Amino acid sequence: LVHTYGFALFGWMWVHEVGHSPWTNVVLFALALPVQVWAGARFYVGAWKVGRHGSTDMNSLVALGTSAAFLYSVVVTFFPGLFAGTEFGAIVYYDTSTAIIGLVLLGRLLEARAKGQTSDAVRALIALRPQTARVLEDDQEFEIPVRAVQAGDVVIVRPSERVPVDGEVIEGAAAVDESMLTGESVPVEKHPGDHVFGATTNTNGMLRVRATAVGADSALARIIRLVEEAQGSKAPIQRLVDRIAAYFVPAVT
Repeated sequence: LVHTYGFALFGWMWVHEVGHSPWTNVVLFALALPVQVWAGARFYVGAWKVGRHGSTDMNSLVALGTSAAFLYSVVVTFFPGLFAGTEFGAIVYYDTSTAIIGLVLLGRLLEARAKGQTSDAVRALIALRPQTARVLEDDQEFEIPVRAVQAGDVVIVRPSERVPVDGEVIEGAAAVDESMLTGESVPVEKHPGDHVFGATTNTNGMLRVRATAVGADSALARIIRLVEEAQGSKAPIQRLVDRIAAYFVPAVT
């Protein structure tokens, strides 16, 4: 990416200073070649992988477009006589191929950063889940792993503790901090009949909660699962581009 935009800046400054000379296109070719071959290699690899199965995607579009611009420019650079007297003119498009590769790589860089930040957020959510829970059985408290709690069990949540499971308050009153789920910084008052969610914090009072959703059925687990699925899937605009590429690439080739 640095080389890509370095080429664009240096090439523009050089041409601006020295003007067009017989060596201008050669210098531009030398600058654009690493971008096309090295930075653009991932697009050729991606296009080849889907092409083996008779399909195309965005990699195919980028590889086709940049290759056409680059190869045409190479012919103009080293065989300018072929265009003498024609309406096309000996114009090179190294900047076009380089700009396309650079912009797509920049987009992928931003996408990777966003996914990395999302992964950090998911790990932070996972870290919020309590590891143990106090279960009330025959008027006695037993501390057991959260994964052993079953729907219908009565869980005791003391002040400053995190709620281990999703459930319904059956006894007690307290203010519960649900900011990790809702973003609301003001604790929500909970009374018998109200619902609480796992990993939220009991700020005061003591609650007895009947578990209604545990493990993978909890709200937090569903949020984590949805985020992970979103990370592994393509955005709607990416799927649209792939569908267009499936018809556009064969048509222009």
